[in-house]
Amino acid sequence: MAEPAMGVPPAIQTGRRGSKWGALPEIRTGPAIAPFVRPVELEITVPIASDLDIVTARQRGRTLALQLGYSSMDGTLVAAAISELARNIVLYAKRGEIVLSNVAAGSRRGMIVVARDEGPGIADVSRAVAAGHSTSGGLGLGLSGVRRLVDEFEISSELGKGTTVTIRWWRR
Repeated sequence: MAEPAMGVPPAIQTGRRGSKWGALPEIRTGPAIAPFVRPVELEITVPIASDLDIVTARQRGRTLALQLGYSSMDGTLVAAAISELARNIVLYAKRGEIVLSNVAAGSRRGMIVVARDEGPGIADVSRAVAAGHSTSGGLGLGLSGVRRLVDEFEISSELGKGTTVTIRWWRR
């Protein structure tokens, strides 16, 4: 794995969803720290380059969540998280992709969404995932909002190389 700019390893943000507005996970740096999780049976890749692609990714994510047995409300939360990640791709990187799949880790089953691009990268990942931070003039609820909606959240970004956000929901 190539070292990021200035010898600083890419930041990884991980954690578990707590209570409705529970504590957020700490930020760790270094190689990916999430346990190995493998896709099972299904993978859907949605190229992202326009607002129409955002809608497509959101719809496919919600449909997959419902097919996997998640509630309608959870399907709506999946769609909201995908929408935010895809919007960030269009806004900051211009193009990228959203990959949706069902996953298994031991006896657990769930859904994973990977949003990746080859855009400019994020200079300060800790700040980018903090509530209230915005470089687009918005409310700054984007990545921090996504982080609150999911069971697990990881982000790695390298200046000049791009950003990858991986989110997981586990069925209960």
